[in-house]
Amino acid sequence: MTPLAAHLLVAALLFAIGLAGALVRRNAILVLIGIELMLNAANLNFIAFWRYSPHPEALTGMMFAIFSIAVAAAEAAVGLGLVIAIHRQLRTTDLDQMNRMRG
Repeated sequence: MTPLAAHLLVAALLFAIGLAGALVRRNAILVLIGIELMLNAANLNFIAFWRYSPHPEALTGMMFAIFSIAVAAAEAAVGLGLVIAIHRQLRTTDLDQMNRMRG
């Protein structure tokens, strides 16, 4: 197994764990953690393809990964803000009970 294939296998397993966590869980915090795992798997793919490309000095994969980390941080901040706001009203983080947004 080549090193690139090993990296891609780890990223695929990480993505599968994140997808299962996002689809199966009913807690909003755990769903956000699953989404973060999927974004980290995508970052691992960016870095692996950048590292094993013919021209790794271009730093394109690194830039994509840094941009993705920034997007993930903004997503986590907005997601946690929404979860806290909804928890203050409904007193739960269960996604089945968060079926509508009230102002």
